[in-house]
Amino acid sequence: MKLGVVGLPNVGKSTLFNAITKAGAQAANYPFCTIEPNTGVVLVPDSRLDVLGEMYHPKKITPTTIEFVDIAGLVKGASHGEGLGNKFLSHIREVDAIVHVVRCFEDENIIHVDGSIDPARDIETINLELIFADMETVQRRKDKAVKNFRGGDKKAGAEVDMADRLYAHLEAGKPARTCPMTDDEREMVDGWFLLTTKPVIYAANIAEDDLGKDVAELPGLSRVQAIAEAEHAEVLVISAAIEEEIAQMEPEEKAEFIEELGIGQSGLDRLITACYRLLGLISFLTAGEDECRAWTIVNGTKAPQAAGKIHTDFEKGFIRAEIVPFDTLRELGSMAACKEKGLVRSEGKDYVMKDGDITLFRFNV
Repeated sequence: MKLGVVGLPNVGKSTLFNAITKAGAQAANYPFCTIEPNTGVVLVPDSRLDVLGEMYHPKKITPTTIEFVDIAGLVKGASHGEGLGNKFLSHIREVDAIVHVVRCFEDENIIHVDGSIDPARDIETINLELIFADMETVQRRKDKAVKNFRGGDKKAGAEVDMADRLYAHLEAGKPARTCPMTDDEREMVDGWFLLTTKPVIYAANIAEDDLGKDVAELPGLSRVQAIAEAEHAEVLVISAAIEEEIAQMEPEEKAEFIEELGIGQSGLDRLITACYRLLGLISFLTAGEDECRAWTIVNGTKAPQAAGKIHTDFEKGFIRAEIVPFDTLRELGSMAACKEKGLVRSEGKDYVMKDGDITLFRFNV
């Protein structure tokens, strides 16, 4: 999973990226500090692996990972090449989802590229640039489909109709992901690689002192939530400055600090949970003396395709999957006990994997 962290210059984008990846991206008080995207790979915390580690004492414990990409700050006119627009757009095409950092804090020492704090305006600035870029893409798709339709390709007619409808939707200032489509139409549009079809999480970057306040006390945050709701996006309330502090702490100190703040989890943990939910991802687990490991798959993946995540030979020669739910294994304490009670299931090629399935794939190549 690859997430692009975007936002206007000086909204706390690189500070947040540094905090969640400890990658040390430069964070300075001037636009275009980030020119080439910085990349950080983050381990996905999974307490189930800790339990499996205690059971199996494996040589290796391997969590799944998420790749974060800190993309250059955007300005108006990016879709026409202003600032670092062309680089921004090319980098954002490569990610699975967008983490859009929005500044909801006041600080006279940190300049804003537009001179004032207005989260709704900032969101519109970036969204419109993505929409303008998508309008160009849709127009090119339509022009090509029109030629093919004249050449006798009947399927191209449906593409022309979809392009017209989607262009009008974008022209109204709405992202492509909110355009009503059938499953077939969505499959068609997926092949156009539009920027505004990508799932979005708005990271509302608030001041340290605003943590724990009611939304009604933070008008900027209220506006971000209203926009996200209309766009079928999610909102993560976060303080990049606090996350930067948390990132420097030892595990015990970190847990104590998070408890004092009353935020339940670090921003990174909450961001990962939100991303999994947004992208419809789950994890299954494999366990043994050599390795205990988590594997990320899309919810709805069947057993052979899940096996293919481990090795293509597992999918090609799939025979069956031997599965026990994590909670059952934890309760009984060992795989032997689960087998003794007949709780290890044998599932075939039509089995749909569940989050937390402890799995052993049987295959023959």
